[in-house]
Amino acid sequence: MNLEEAKAYAKQNIHNRPKTTGRLGGKIAIVTGGAQGFGYGIAQEMYREGASVVLADLNEELAKNSAAELGERAVGIKVDVGNPESVEELMIRTVEHFGGIDIFVSNAGVLKAGSLAELTAAQFEFVTKVNYMGYFYCAKYVSEIMKAQHEADENLWFDIVQINSKSGLVGSKNNFAYAGGKFGGIGLTQSFALELVGWQIKVNAICPGNFYDGPLWSDPEKGLFVQYLQAGKVPGAKTVEDVKEFYLSKSPIRRGCTPVDVSRALFYCVEQCYETGQAIPVTGGQTMLN
Repeated sequence: MNLEEAKAYAKQNIHNRPKTTGRLGGKIAIVTGGAQGFGYGIAQEMYREGASVVLADLNEELAKNSAAELGERAVGIKVDVGNPESVEELMIRTVEHFGGIDIFVSNAGVLKAGSLAELTAAQFEFVTKVNYMGYFYCAKYVSEIMKAQHEADENLWFDIVQINSKSGLVGSKNNFAYAGGKFGGIGLTQSFALELVGWQIKVNAICPGNFYDGPLWSDPEKGLFVQYLQAGKVPGAKTVEDVKEFYLSKSPIRRGCTPVDVSRALFYCVEQCYETGQAIPVTGGQTMLN
């Protein structure tokens, strides 16, 4: 099956959805970076609310194992979001397996902290390729499927949701590659929203606070606590615990963000039909809208 055949197949199957209940009952969703961490937590919440879920991840084995843990309405598919051919193939394989796509969660992301003097051009390009170009590729190809489905039933709505970051709302010292891509992601979200609304495709971003319990932050070798300590991002910090305490103190609600917190914002994006192009903070009050 190629993309044109996938579009035709999705049109034919627009009313052939799993008979599930819940806030996402009958919906077919993709979560990139869905094999572990934040992405897997979001996928779990979506699955519990009735969605059939594709866990799309560069780690194919882990994606398949995580999907097996969720249940029969989940499947793991390999994707490299920085490769447009791989992203196109993800859409095709999802339609082949489930018959269509109703919700796309652009969650896959990478981070490399460092100062201007330290960060190399190759590192900057890598972060930008995944976080910024990857979102573009995903929106480009999934919107083709969603447009075709709209042609089959003009009453239906579809959703593209980028999991952005509080670093997309405020600058981040010694973290410019990540913050720059996330700022750019909000610009893409607003622009995609204006372009795709004619096909009843809503495009929104969710800007979570820090998920301290996941590998992005807590990995003992590559996690952000370690990276930020080494980069001198927290003045006076001598240990990883010093760095963690510094970040906990920034939020009036002294804890990290969780997949449940973000999923509730995501459910709002899907359930409402009068909001698009928004960047919704979920930061425990650490970052507030101006």
